[in-house]
Amino acid sequence: MVYWKDYFTPKSIEESVKILTRYKGTARMIGGGTDLLLEIQQGHRPKVDALVDPTHITGLDGISEEDGYLVVGAGVTHTVIVNDPRMEQHATCLVESCGVIGGPQVRNVATLAGNIAHALPAGDGTIGALAMGAELQVASSEGVEWVNMETTFAGPGESTIDPTRMMIARIRFKPTGDNEGSSFRRVMRPQGVALPMIAMAARLSLDGEKIAASRIAIGPAGKVPFLAVRAMEFLKGRDACDNVFRKAADMALSEVNLRSSRHRATMEYREEMIRIQLPITLKKAFDRALGGKAVPEGVGA
Repeated sequence: MVYWKDYFTPKSIEESVKILTRYKGTARMIGGGTDLLLEIQQGHRPKVDALVDPTHITGLDGISEEDGYLVVGAGVTHTVIVNDPRMEQHATCLVESCGVIGGPQVRNVATLAGNIAHALPAGDGTIGALAMGAELQVASSEGVEWVNMETTFAGPGESTIDPTRMMIARIRFKPTGDNEGSSFRRVMRPQGVALPMIAMAARLSLDGEKIAASRIAIGPAGKVPFLAVRAMEFLKGRDACDNVFRKAADMALSEVNLRSSRHRATMEYREEMIRIQLPITLKKAFDRALGGKAVPEGVGA
């Protein structure tokens, strides 16, 4: 059975957008395709006339430093992110989140841009990027603009970035610097399908041993990748200590929207994992903010 007719590998962002425009909604962007192709095959996404693959565009296949940001091109795979020393040190939670997606073969082809565009509430790379405060460079026939990543989620697997008319060209975020650290933790079944029961990422900025700013992302904890705003507001200006981290977990639990899933876990189990694991995640981010070289954990698990 044929699921698409044409497959394009454009050489520029402009060419990609022109192809999408020409097909008038019957073509769509593809990253690594590890989710999209299965969904089309299984009938969860409509068939398309064409797929547009941006991984051959010069400049979108690497990680760069520009104007104080780390910039990740649309063609950058999870493996490239995991193996980049700058990402290890200055976006540790993103390395840890990208490093648990699928197996080595999946990480070799799957892209962070594709993970974000897919907009799943439990997308590991998405959770890491959300905690880092990522922005997305979105290209369409109307031009190119940077948008806050957190504003692009419209529902489970639904994004305001229409892949039949728009593309994510780049992802950027401020790297952690002095007195900053980040961490990611994932709870998953030890056997069977490697779906996360719950995952969380945190980024902390310190002023001495007080918390100057934080970002906490959790998923699945609602219909879209979730930012724990109340917990973040609670942490600001407080001492970075175990008791405060436990109270932050309670604040996060007061705002999440958990449910039971036969494929993942019960609501009650997820609640307990947030209560236990979020303080550990915050403490690890704090330790990295205080210490020297950050060493990612759990990559490849």
